[in-house]
Amino acid sequence: MEAGGEVDVNQTLADVVKSRDTRLWEGFPVLLVNAARDYRFEYDRVLTSLVTDGEKEDFRALLLLSLALYDNLRLSFYWTKQLKAQLSDRDTAQLKQLTRSLSHDAPFTLAGREFQAGRLKGMFELYFEKGAEKGRQRKDTYDELALEYALSQLFSPKQKELFRKKLDGLPLTKTEKEYYSRAVKKKVAALANAELHRQARMLLEL
Repeated sequence: MEAGGEVDVNQTLADVVKSRDTRLWEGFPVLLVNAARDYRFEYDRVLTSLVTDGEKEDFRALLLLSLALYDNLRLSFYWTKQLKAQLSDRDTAQLKQLTRSLSHDAPFTLAGREFQAGRLKGMFELYFEKGAEKGRQRKDTYDELALEYALSQLFSPKQKELFRKKLDGLPLTKTEKEYYSRAVKKKVAALANAELHRQARMLLEL
């Protein structure tokens, strides 16, 4: 564990490399991009956790696999460009071969393990779909809070309650209808005025 109780992502990557478990290796590109996204991936720290030449060679192979998968999915990151700039001619040739296998959805062998292109791409795409869904949920929450704040600036708590009830098509009592017509409807009409909306936007941009 890192300071503050966070998972040591570099040690996790090293542990996955050492496992030589194909199922875990298939998830390596997901782990790598997740670690790098948070600026926690450090190549040298992973390398120092690997003892044997075989482990270091497996790490090299999994990095190439990850880079090939990102290329196949048309994904580019600043850190992948840095890694590619350090590749040897041998690494570059193997990267091209892996990218070609992925583009043809062909099975291939890497570091003594057989991989299925479809499984690799499917796992990574699922990760991105989950990330996008979380992003949408965060945006929905933000939009809801922003709307609630805006309504609070314009309406009293009672007026806001009637605004919501009217919008949701809920019945109003006679007293509520009278109060809505007298105090809320005029504000709603003003909010719906396109020219007022345009001028308000202009003021915000000044």
